Amino acid sequence: MEHNIGKQKQLTCTLDPARAAALHVVFGSTDPCPVAGDPLPPFWHQIYFWEPLNEDQLGRDGHTARGQFIPDLGLPRRMWASGALELHAPLLIGTKAQKTSTIEDVRLKEGRSGNLGFCTIRHDIEQAGKLCVTERQILVFREDPSPGSAAPATKFARQDERRKISQSVSPTTLFRYSALTLNGHRIHYDQNYAREVEGYRDLVVHGPLLAQIMMQMATKRGELASFEWRNSAPFFAGEIGDFCEFDGEYQVRGSDGRLIVAATATWR
Repeated sequence: MEHNIGKQKQLTCTLDPARAAALHVVFGSTDPCPVAGDPLPPFWHQIYFWEPLNEDQLGRDGHTARGQFIPDLGLPRRMWASGALELHAPLLIGTKAQKTSTIEDVRLKEGRSGNLGFCTIRHDIEQAGKLCVTERQILVFREDPSPGSAAPATKFARQDERRKISQSVSPTTLFRYSALTLNGHRIHYDQNYAREVEGYRDLVVHGPLLAQIMMQMATKRGELASFEWRNSAPFFAGEIGDFCEFDGEYQVRGSDGRLIVAATATWR
């Protein structure tokens, strides 16, 4: 596994205003639509730096097959466990940018539900030679669910928020967000696959999409300097959840009170 650490790849992309306008519509924002020359809102770089591949280069889940850039740890299920952003300077819409991705860590461990693999990737995004965004992404890989296996212990969210937004995410929004981010993971649009292969009760809402909604709440307080989040449990299409704001902290709370995502923010 150690031989994967330090492995890099680079992608270059012009931050197309039309793509930003499409995401603006998906979010149903009432703010002015961003145009060329505007700062790209935090985390919207997820809709850029596409790497289209032939279908035979994809795994069973619709993502890039392991063993290419991301190492194959012999575990079939993939999830985005946590993420962190450092926002050094605004990315400008309509301008070319370069993303350098580096594998920082790869490890295996044994969890209560079986073997787990973790891969930490750092993404550095530059424009005109200036570092604008540093993102760390931790992916977790797991075994397929076993019949009769014990469910993970439920963590419960806080109930003392200062502000909350209650909303659900429709299957249509999941599909459109998958399209804009070129995310082929079938748990977000293929209900049979989500249920029968990966053991979820329904379509799963993207972890980055939940983080994005919390970030949009955070930007109402000022210019973000950093944002970190950790996924705790899946959130399902059509489920009504509470997006909660505390003092510098954010949580997504499921309809049964379970903790879905916990996050922290800092501002300039």
